[in-house]
Amino acid sequence: MKTRYIDLIDQTFYFPQEEFTLEDNELQFHGIDLMELVEEYGAPLKFTYLPKISDNINRAKGWFKSAIKKNKYKGKYNYCYCTKSSHFEYVLHEALKNDIHIETSSAFDIDIVNKLKADGKIDDQTYVICNGFKRDQYISNIANLINSGHKNCIPIIDNYEEIGLLNEEIKGKYKIGIRIASEEEPKFEFYTSRLGVGYKNILPFYNRQIKDNKKVQLKMLHFFINTGIRDTAYYWNELLKCMQVYVQLKKVCPTLDSLNIGGGFPIKNSLAFEFDYQYMVDEILHQIKLVCDAEEVPVPHIFTEFGSFTVGESGGAVYEVLYQKQQNDREKWNMINSSFITTLPDTWAINKRFVMLAVNRWNDEYERVLLGGLTCDSDDYYNSEQHMNGIYLPKYKKEKPLYIGFFNTGAYQETIGGFGGLQHCLIPSPKHILIDRDENGKITKKLFSEQQKSEDLLKILGYND
Repeated sequence: MKTRYIDLIDQTFYFPQEEFTLEDNELQFHGIDLMELVEEYGAPLKFTYLPKISDNINRAKGWFKSAIKKNKYKGKYNYCYCTKSSHFEYVLHEALKNDIHIETSSAFDIDIVNKLKADGKIDDQTYVICNGFKRDQYISNIANLINSGHKNCIPIIDNYEEIGLLNEEIKGKYKIGIRIASEEEPKFEFYTSRLGVGYKNILPFYNRQIKDNKKVQLKMLHFFINTGIRDTAYYWNELLKCMQVYVQLKKVCPTLDSLNIGGGFPIKNSLAFEFDYQYMVDEILHQIKLVCDAEEVPVPHIFTEFGSFTVGESGGAVYEVLYQKQQNDREKWNMINSSFITTLPDTWAINKRFVMLAVNRWNDEYERVLLGGLTCDSDDYYNSEQHMNGIYLPKYKKEKPLYIGFFNTGAYQETIGGFGGLQHCLIPSPKHILIDRDENGKITKKLFSEQQKSEDLLKILGYND
């Protein structure tokens, strides 16, 4: 009878996989010895494997290069990184090694852009696509960037007032894009995205505010839907509607030459994850080309804004199971030495799934459990609602420490959790380790941040001067 944890994984999934392997009864992630990491730094800990960022960027570039060739597509492709997924310097520095561009969301993003320019990481040829609802400081920062000579800064117009606000502060001519307010899936509580301008309103908006405005040059139409890029009737229908707007606009606006299809490539959330990225890219370019050819307009240059796809699969967290509580005859609670609400807030806020595996003791018998965090909040748990199946782990034994890992957690968790700030129930943020490889392929490790101390939190709260 196969009752070991390794047997369970082996009969449920294809294992090993590209990033997950087993050595001496312990899990390896991209060749990283996770138990060695725990022994060196302790748990809980978070880590970022930097090479995965470059790897995913170049995978996407390869898919688009192949699709352009296959479809004889005459437009160019530009990869942008959506900074809101993770603003950390180590992420931007790694991403920008790969000849990419940047998408911003708020005023302070432009301060990061200026710092990257000062450090020589980007230059005036780098596209800075400015999304989001713009007021005051964001408008001023965009204007200052363009006035300083950054001509490839393209503010994406989100509402009817933004052109007027930009005109007041930008000295010369500038480029803009328009964001389409896409219709949401039927299951949503509202019909149309709060972001952008409605399909039917874009052409009148162009004629009213842009056509005769000598300062403004419309270059881009921006299309994005909340569900991301998926092979569904809903996605293809919205893309087709977007293209109908594009070709109508192109016929009266010769300067329009780019289509931004946003972000939304999914990332791996289970060992059973499957997604045909190459097919989706091929089909997107094919559909765009079909519409343009039928309407006899040139195909647009393509921009994407991949955030989670860029950085998500680089991140991970490791916890220790502190104790097991048998609350009734069926429910066993494995209590981790941290909190899901504070360190993986997406599990709590939107029931997001991450890859979760035992780090050690793979040859031990397994049992079904629930995972609980340390806070006194009833929502601080991780169970089968977030996980693909019921949660099974090696049996808890007090004398044999058990460590578990959550993987592909690199997008949003630090910023949503409030890195460096107060955490729910004053649970401290764990250590964070940056993992890279040198020119010889050897793994290198660097401590990015220590676990928060009591005095750090007391100072924020006003108890310590």
